[in-house]
Amino acid sequence: MLFIFALVALAALGAYLSWKAEQQRRTDLERVAASLDLRYDPSDDDSHDDEYAQFDVFRRGHSRTARNTMRGAVELFGSRCRLCMGDFRYKVTSGSGKHRRTTTYRFSYLIVHPPWPAPTLLVRPEGLFDKLKGAIGFDDIDFESEEFSRKFYVQSSDKRFAYDVLHPRVMEFLLKEQPDALDLEGGALCVSDGSRLWEPDDFRARLDFVRRFCELWPRHLLVDLAK
Repeated sequence: MLFIFALVALAALGAYLSWKAEQQRRTDLERVAASLDLRYDPSDDDSHDDEYAQFDVFRRGHSRTARNTMRGAVELFGSRCRLCMGDFRYKVTSGSGKHRRTTTYRFSYLIVHPPWPAPTLLVRPEGLFDKLKGAIGFDDIDFESEEFSRKFYVQSSDKRFAYDVLHPRVMEFLLKEQPDALDLEGGALCVSDGSRLWEPDDFRARLDFVRRFCELWPRHLLVDLAK
């Protein structure tokens, strides 16, 4: 009986500490949103996965919901661009019967909407699976920089666009910053590794990264995209 009581007490303590941590995260994210002149909404948003269905990170598992959402605008490419960032949660259920198990995953993201449509572009750190695909002929786009091609996996619906965006200065910048995945498609650019929550101040750092990344896009490309 004492053992059962101890287990219940530990479970209650764990739940309380988790609740306290979530409350502190909300307070900290509200502070970040205010400093960036963004609207902050801590409630669950079950429509987020449909609104941004073009991004694979938001279509995993079930019981998908966004929370701690910060919305507003940011100056990019000489225009006010819509901004959305926050936390996302989904669940994965495996097994059956007594062995049925549900695991909850959480991660943070940042999404901006450029002022014009653009070809798709995915840039992410290259993983083992990408190397295996390359070994059987499913290769990504290669660049003159062997180091960049070795460390990053790149896909695009338009190779010329990928080469224009990822010119030598941008490759050098990305090699130095080692960012999360950058996924441009469906009129939006999503920054996320799809696997972990960011610390509150990391949102500000990710937004600063996006600003610097966009500032490096060549002027001739911006003129062509705006036509």
